[in-house]
Amino acid sequence: MLRLHDDWVWDSWVADDGERFHLLFLQAPRALEDPLKRHTRATIGHATSTDLVDWDYLGTALLPSLDGWDDLALWTGSTVRGDDGVWRMFYTALSTQRGHVHRDQRVGLAESEDLSTWARVGDRPLVVPDGRWWYATLPEDPGASETWRDPFVFRDPDGYGWHMLVTARLQGAPRLDDGALGHARSHDLRTWEVQPPLSGAPSGFGQLEVAQVRVVDDRPVLVFTCHPDEQSPDRVAEHGAWCTWSIVGEPGGSLLGPWDLSRAVPFEAEPTLFAAPLVQRRDGSWALLGFRNQESEGIVSLDIVDPITVGIVGNGLQAL
Repeated sequence: MLRLHDDWVWDSWVADDGERFHLLFLQAPRALEDPLKRHTRATIGHATSTDLVDWDYLGTALLPSLDGWDDLALWTGSTVRGDDGVWRMFYTALSTQRGHVHRDQRVGLAESEDLSTWARVGDRPLVVPDGRWWYATLPEDPGASETWRDPFVFRDPDGYGWHMLVTARLQGAPRLDDGALGHARSHDLRTWEVQPPLSGAPSGFGQLEVAQVRVVDDRPVLVFTCHPDEQSPDRVAEHGAWCTWSIVGEPGGSLLGPWDLSRAVPFEAEPTLFAAPLVQRRDGSWALLGFRNQESEGIVSLDIVDPITVGIVGNGLQAL
């Protein structure tokens, strides 16, 4: 478990350098007292481990800029290593500049040689929503969206560059059925083009947070999080209240889907498990991390749980 004495810890993602697992995560001071205030005070912390259980906290990896487009808070992202050996962190950021606060979510990029010291790339967002096309933006500002975050970057399965999943909403879809897997594509990890979503509507979800895709036992697996309050009444009535969901594709299938969200299966071992990165251990087994989102119950459990061993059971991931 990762628990910090002075800071809350919640959303996280993992980079593996071959020797150690590097956990990047959101952190905010417990001195705020009200955990709801953490969202506009979030920075990105860094810890390492050899077993996903015992973590060495290394401090802050990235702070908001002093006066740039990402000057308010930093939110969830992902980290990959390019063909040039450089590590690249894709992150969500909030800005004070346009006055939308948390409703103005955009994606940025930082680079590192060692996963410890990071430098921003450029002075503007890397990937932004475009209200002319598929994704919902603010009525008062077509260049801003309150749901454009959690970039997850992975190699193209056929070797043609890179793909990014983004938490997004579809234009024109009913609320709580409008959650979608936003998609962008790049050849060099720096220049990105927004693409059509990899899922459709109605989805039964208002948000598909921290979505990720992996290959497990030669089958593509999608894992994402959605709070029960952001799920359609029909979905909650049919499946119950769960936070983490998965879909397992056919053997040899594509990580690009398209993903049929009606096939999503809840992760039942931990009903409140949230923002749960799927990580492969050294022995080849798979585990979920994450935190328990129990604030609606009056419980502030903002720590990273010990790894939960998982495998494919039926059409989804379940604890083993």
